[in-house]
Amino acid sequence: MTAAGAILPPRFASWRAFGVLGLLLAGFAVLAARSVWLQWVESDFLRRKGEARHARVLEVPATRGRILDRNGEVLAVSTPVQSVWAIPEDVKASAAQLKALAGLLSLAPAELERRLADAGRDFVYLKRQIPPEVAEQVAALGIPGIYQHREYRRYYPAGETAAHVVGFTGVDDKGQEGIELAYEALLAGVPGSRRVIRDRLGRIVEDIASIRAARDGRDLALALDAKIQSLAFAALKSAVETHRAKAGAIVVVDVRTGEVLALANLPAYNPNNRARLSGAQIRNRVVTDMFEPGSTLKPFTVALALSLGRVGAQTRIVTAPGSLTLGKYTIRDVHPAAAMSVADVIRKSSNVGAAKIALALPREEMHAFFARLGFGAPPELGFPGEAAGKLRPVASWQPVEQATMAYGHGIAVSLAQLARAYTVFARDGELVPLTLVRTGMPAAGRQVLSPEVARTVRAMLEAAVQPGGTAPRARVMGWRVAGKTGTSRKQENGGYATNRYIASFVGFAPVSEPRLVVAVMLDEPSAGQYYGGQVAAPVFAQVTEGALRLLGVPYDAPLVPIGLPGEGEEAKEST
Repeated sequence: MTAAGAILPPRFASWRAFGVLGLLLAGFAVLAARSVWLQWVESDFLRRKGEARHARVLEVPATRGRILDRNGEVLAVSTPVQSVWAIPEDVKASAAQLKALAGLLSLAPAELERRLADAGRDFVYLKRQIPPEVAEQVAALGIPGIYQHREYRRYYPAGETAAHVVGFTGVDDKGQEGIELAYEALLAGVPGSRRVIRDRLGRIVEDIASIRAARDGRDLALALDAKIQSLAFAALKSAVETHRAKAGAIVVVDVRTGEVLALANLPAYNPNNRARLSGAQIRNRVVTDMFEPGSTLKPFTVALALSLGRVGAQTRIVTAPGSLTLGKYTIRDVHPAAAMSVADVIRKSSNVGAAKIALALPREEMHAFFARLGFGAPPELGFPGEAAGKLRPVASWQPVEQATMAYGHGIAVSLAQLARAYTVFARDGELVPLTLVRTGMPAAGRQVLSPEVARTVRAMLEAAVQPGGTAPRARVMGWRVAGKTGTSRKQENGGYATNRYIASFVGFAPVSEPRLVVAVMLDEPSAGQYYGGQVAAPVFAQVTEGALRLLGVPYDAPLVPIGLPGEGEEAKEST
């Protein structure tokens, strides 16, 4: 045979078969050895590598507790949203996909590229808290390395109306202001966590174990009444706009329980949209801003004098010639008179009369009484940043300071402190602690005046809102009201400004059985009127009438329409 057609010898053919079989067996042996090595020797190492690539510990968010008004109306609630994040080294996207993603997330393309440029990071947020419909569009792009997880965003149905009470949370759903901050521990809850396995597309393919169960936050019912809050905010806003005031504040207190039924400030803000938030908008002026209360302090000076037996309601005080000079300072009245009764000192708001009454009192007694009323100490409402006010040590008082303090100069208070102090006249001498949380229970007051003295001053305050007093605009059809106006010049350069005022009114109703204390303050009204009786008293009347109707409080006065005061029917308090 030729070489091309030769047949291999049998011995060579058998050795070739054994050689191939040997190679196959050797290969299987190597694979088996490698398998044993990986399964037994290197198992821990490989498990760690696998978990590093695909295992994740996910946070299970806790739902933040709701904030409710006293009737169960929702003031703050958490709604589920999605947050978009990425593992930069895993992102594989075309230029068109990245441009579309940037548009959906409202990011500049350059900013998106910057966040994805750091391949050394295995987690980076691209956008927090996006709406569900946007989240769906992001997922539809199908970009590897782009993931989403659920978070919660706070929503405030009442908007700016209750903003200064409720406050707001930050992007991490933690309280930043107001009740949200003050009751963070109660509302927040505790997030949980679980371990999962993801595939290369980021999908969860196995839920390994729950590490810690989430514990949701608790709901909180406030003392606030959403209807009265809305009424108070609207009335205050109208007054601020009408009188072109720099700011305004109002607080409504239930005399029986000490619950704050309404608390509003202007300027305000919408907690659902805080893109252009300023410090002036955030300030809760009711509890943080101090001001000289002016003539609203006169009833307390008179109350102390009555308690010490220095005067009676009809004791005549010589006020001629309508001024009083102490050293280089002169105290003046807007309505000079030769003499007037103690009751008329309140009704006509005489600075000279109040100063003379104060100078007849021991200064230690006066200081101690003001301290018992809560002046110089925070009102303990639970708000962050509550002002204590200013009550100077009695050792530093000079006669002129004691005299001016009688009509609210040389002392600084917050509107919350002032409203609380007026509960002594509405509660027959008891000072009532205030609360922002619903209790529904009568408050235990602290007796600082005798019931007889409190009722005597109450009658004087009722006279102050009648024609001839300083606040006839505070009257309410169907209910007897009582209260006191205040008009004080603002401090400026170590003295007092000539044309910048704070106008205030504090009162309560109904006089026969007081239910509400309402305090109003307007900062720098600049539309021509600036007296408390002109600017703040009408706000009191509007809010008090509406609140009493909403609460179903029985009438204690005839249902006779009340018109605006005519010439000579409205006195102006001295400043």
